[in-house]
Amino acid sequence: MTAPDPVALRDLALATARETGDLIVALRAEGVEVAGTKSSETDIVTLADQAAEALVKDRLLGARPGDGMVGEEGDELRGTSGVVWIVDPIDGTVNYLYGLPHFAVSIAAEVDGVVVAGVVVAPALGLEYVATLGGGATCNDRSIRPRTTVPLRERLVATGFSYEQPARARQATYISRLLPRVRDLRRLGSCALDLCGVASGTLDAYVEEGSHIWDHAAAGLVVLEAGGILEVARSPGDKRLLICAPRDGFAEFRAAVVEAGFVGGEGPV
Repeated sequence: MTAPDPVALRDLALATARETGDLIVALRAEGVEVAGTKSSETDIVTLADQAAEALVKDRLLGARPGDGMVGEEGDELRGTSGVVWIVDPIDGTVNYLYGLPHFAVSIAAEVDGVVVAGVVVAPALGLEYVATLGGGATCNDRSIRPRTTVPLRERLVATGFSYEQPARARQATYISRLLPRVRDLRRLGSCALDLCGVASGTLDAYVEEGSHIWDHAAAGLVVLEAGGILEVARSPGDKRLLICAPRDGFAEFRAAVVEAGFVGGEGPV
């Protein structure tokens, strides 16, 4: 069987993400309706999330019916081609609900367990982050790279918080230890866009406990191809922990994250 072309997968993902972005912007103009909750009463899913994931599934599997798919809103389909699409139809749903612009469509193509193409499209911000394995990373067709590494005390760090209350209490403790050591913290509400911010130099680093594969599959490739590192570790709460920074500043940032208490057990989740 011929190996799938990462560029072709990227192009299909980008066209699909653009169309999905147009859909969710149009749906938000009509009014956002909450369809239900997930991990807690504050962890919402909207009708737009469901409509967006249905559109993504139709476009991707319509073009490549042998592929598999993993989606945040429940789709998990096994395929026969070796390609699995990892999809977050709206990363930043609460921002989307409140009319804030920091949300994105995230689509990654994984081939035999390795992400080879990824796109993160933020329609309200007019940003399109795109990467292929070994092919570099761009934002709006221009090559990107992380910001030049500065001392830890001068780094702007982004983070996120769980919607589960016990985890939030733990995370507040970690953050209180990290905050005095860095320039400042940002909680912008979209894991994918925050990772792309590290890749493009608008943030110096990122750490978050409790994210999911669809939050970072596409953006993680953008980080890698731009010149950064994304480590998937384990938190003391036995959850997935993301640690992200430019390559030459990663070790120092990771050490600060460990000292703040973010890192727990061994190995990825």
